[in-house]
Amino acid sequence: MLEVDDLRGGHGAVPVLHGVGLRVARGETVALLGPNGAGKSTLMAALTGTLSWCEGRAVFDGRELTRMRSHHIVSHGLALVPEGRHVFAPMSVHDNLLLGSLRLKGRSQGALQERLEFVYELFPRLAERRIQAAGTLSGGEQQMVAIGRALMSSPRLLLLDEPFLGLAPKVVEQILTVLHTLRRSGLTMLLVEQKLDIALRHSERAYVLVKGRIVCAAESARLAERPDLSQLYLAPG
Repeated sequence: MLEVDDLRGGHGAVPVLHGVGLRVARGETVALLGPNGAGKSTLMAALTGTLSWCEGRAVFDGRELTRMRSHHIVSHGLALVPEGRHVFAPMSVHDNLLLGSLRLKGRSQGALQERLEFVYELFPRLAERRIQAAGTLSGGEQQMVAIGRALMSSPRLLLLDEPFLGLAPKVVEQILTVLHTLRRSGLTMLLVEQKLDIALRHSERAYVLVKGRIVCAAESARLAERPDLSQLYLAPG
């Protein structure tokens, strides 16, 4: 479904990605691991059309992403849950979710309502707080809004950039339960994460990105058994 080959890019004139290659098959959950500053969020920006400059190939369902604008990328079925949540604080939970429904434009009102009900069923807490301003929610609830907003576009590939950052263990488990439900439904996901235990337990395969380069790729279960896994984070770039 997603094929990335020799991807290079960065912000301004500063190169961050140095020939990154990876693939995500339909229905898979793939983890992208790496320390702070590895280039994980930069790769997400490249895949969603928001990077300053980008070279190489990133193909999603036969379409070249690096030549598409971000709203077209979303309309073709790729959605991002960004690091840091980025909810629209003054707007209600409900209106935040509606902002994610770009891909549903032109469909019936019933299709939109069905998607809203799907998100509220995944996150009952959001249904309870649908008229509350998103900026007044807890960090965990805001992350639920960010995930729900991305799901409102009915994506075929969901990118999650550090979705558990700064969350309490109880909230992490709640979100993991939702992601497990999405996996069972067949949704394809690329999970960007620093926490090895979470990422490797909830993915089929994993890549390790260090200083803008992939230094390791393996099945998650096999990668978890490597005694030198933590040392990979210190691999030379």
